[in-house]
Amino acid sequence: MAERQGEAVIIPFLRDDMQGAVTVTLERVDDPAAVGKHPSAAGFPCCTAVVDYPGKGYRALFGWVQLVRSTDNSSAGAVFDMDPFYLFEDAPSPYAFFGINPTLFDAPSRAERAALNWTAHSYLAWTPMDDTERRVVPLAGFSWGFDIDSASRITLQEVQALTAVDWDAHLPYLGSSYPGWAFDKWQSK
Repeated sequence: MAERQGEAVIIPFLRDDMQGAVTVTLERVDDPAAVGKHPSAAGFPCCTAVVDYPGKGYRALFGWVQLVRSTDNSSAGAVFDMDPFYLFEDAPSPYAFFGINPTLFDAPSRAERAALNWTAHSYLAWTPMDDTERRVVPLAGFSWGFDIDSASRITLQEVQALTAVDWDAHLPYLGSSYPGWAFDKWQSK
């Protein structure tokens, strides 16, 4: 169960019988240059999710799968699409970030502040290295995002923990988008 501590949301997870946690902070960008963004990004959100896990080396390898539903995407917000890190968007991997206790960082923005709804589903997962197939095993997830109203005001969406139902709803899309990967159902512990 997610826990709020001030501005942060802490989401626990279990892997290999070891307890870990994801600490998520969602902030409004006051200084776009400080986060590597153009000045037009002022007022938009910036999300940081930090993994805390006691495993070492390969036992601490995780990846972040992020999907976005936005009223300016190809389906006009009807469905979620993958949100790969733009440097690797053509890579045949479902992970936007991958590494030892990788931090998810995202600061979406738009040059024009037209009415918009933008919601991300971000999932921490791992891929067993001793399998014969590449599998994505979900561990924890959360939603976050922003809305722009008709007066160009940006409202941040509160961080919410996601459940197995949310992940499992993405399985058909993930499977068809990455046929070289297998996607496990979320096993509640």
